[in-house]
Amino acid sequence: MLEINPGTVCFLIQKAHQYDVKLAPEVSDSDGTTPPIDEDALDALEEHEDDPVADDPVYEEMKSFIDDMNDDAQVDLVALMWLGRDSAGPDDWQQIRSDAAEAHNDHSAEYLLGTPLLADYLSEGLAALGYSCEDYEN
Repeated sequence: MLEINPGTVCFLIQKAHQYDVKLAPEVSDSDGTTPPIDEDALDALEEHEDDPVADDPVYEEMKSFIDDMNDDAQVDLVALMWLGRDSAGPDDWQQIRSDAAEAHNDHSAEYLLGTPLLADYLSEGLAALGYSCEDYEN
């Protein structure tokens, strides 16, 4: 059903979580208070405020990894993201994948990495097709 190995998607999900942490908005505790933040850590996160991906090694690793994939794998990634984003089911997979193939271009990595909640959408897409990253941990 997938042209991409689910373990590869799980690797990208893990990396996307690492990247999302750097771009996350201010976090509040359940009581509404903001926990104390290490100022050095905050400075590191805001280092490239104008361009959050500038010189980001996680972004660059993910972009290079996706760019090196064949077209079918890139199409699957986009389709998985759409499947997870739209809360669609496995019956919708062929149409979503067909739409992703039609829209495919040389900017898949930038498109995917520019999508907020990418890791969540990919996880949901995999789950909709019956895959779990728990099977690929370690």
